[in-house]
Amino acid sequence: MKKSSTTVQEPPGAVVHRSTPPPPWQPRTDPAPLLPDREPYRVLGTEAAADTDPELLLRLYAELVRGRRFNAQATALTKQGRLAVYPSSTGQEACEVAAALVLQEQDWLFPSYRDTLAVVARGLDPVQALTLLRGDWHTGYDPREHRIAPLSTPLATQLPHAVGLAHAARLKGDDVVALALVGDGGTSEGDFHEALNFAAVWQAPVVFLVQNNGFAISVPLAKQTAAPSLAHKAVGYGMPGRLVDGNDAPAVHSVLSEAVRRARSGGGPTLIEAVTYRIEAHTNADDATRYRGDGEVEAWRAHDPVRLLEHELTERGLLDQEGIRKAADDADAMAARLRDGMNADPELDPMDLFAHVYAEQTSQLREQAAQLRAELDAAQTLDDAPGQGDAR
Repeated sequence: MKKSSTTVQEPPGAVVHRSTPPPPWQPRTDPAPLLPDREPYRVLGTEAAADTDPELLLRLYAELVRGRRFNAQATALTKQGRLAVYPSSTGQEACEVAAALVLQEQDWLFPSYRDTLAVVARGLDPVQALTLLRGDWHTGYDPREHRIAPLSTPLATQLPHAVGLAHAARLKGDDVVALALVGDGGTSEGDFHEALNFAAVWQAPVVFLVQNNGFAISVPLAKQTAAPSLAHKAVGYGMPGRLVDGNDAPAVHSVLSEAVRRARSGGGPTLIEAVTYRIEAHTNADDATRYRGDGEVEAWRAHDPVRLLEHELTERGLLDQEGIRKAADDADAMAARLRDGMNADPELDPMDLFAHVYAEQTSQLREQAAQLRAELDAAQTLDDAPGQGDAR
């Protein structure tokens, strides 16, 4: 039976609430597909471990052992005065190694200052990886040659750069994905939010990996954000958020691999939060005992990424004592080469201060370079003068 329609007369001047009219362009509003899981994704100790490629597990283990030794050696070099500063990634090796292994040769890695291990795992000479922290050169390596952006000391400034490179590559039709690493402290920077917004709007082939190690130097995460997780921040920008156990190497590799595949196929960016822990102090200049207790650190040592994977491999019969010893010996050999390289005094050219800053030097840089060159020439003339060497 057809109902009769009734016209409601509104009194003059009455305010009537109606549904909001749609905007000229309707963005995606359904957040469900973008939300991260409630718990971090894990592989080790689950049924998914049995389905993981054994060769991948063994390679991850070898790189983890090598990475742990790299961190220990770099820390020792700092105590010996061979490095000005070193931000250790001990405890975070699974994130670093997985980030390097999921990329193809043409892809780009955008590291933060703590990600020296990631660039080494991508194939960079360990000595070159530490040159910046030694204070010898701008970066220590050629970013274009290795497809690794300079280690970024300012927080999160590398993220917009990663988005820009990825967007440009897509416009050119290049098969390139950018993977940008950042710490939980970096998510409080404006560059983080600007990068995510641009990446999502442009659907740039970029992946953001947040290594949530609990502290921005001494500030715990709870004092940085009230969000359910850092991965939830992805929803506000219109990209998927993923949450993963950052000490579970195959789990991090799996989540990153999926995100990289998605970006490469035109699916746009992904924000991944890896829950991990920084075992060592923020840097050698930091006293971590002032803001966290030994009990907290020891609890995380029980969730050590190297031991977790080693246990999985030995339980499945994929690794024996000989394999453990070989991985340790290979790591020691790498550490010995690193020591030799860092103990050699490099020949430095002071004029490099002005090289590689801009494609074309500014007038100020040209003026400063000329002044330094004149001072160096004057000093050399004085050294070459007869009798000067004996006078000293």
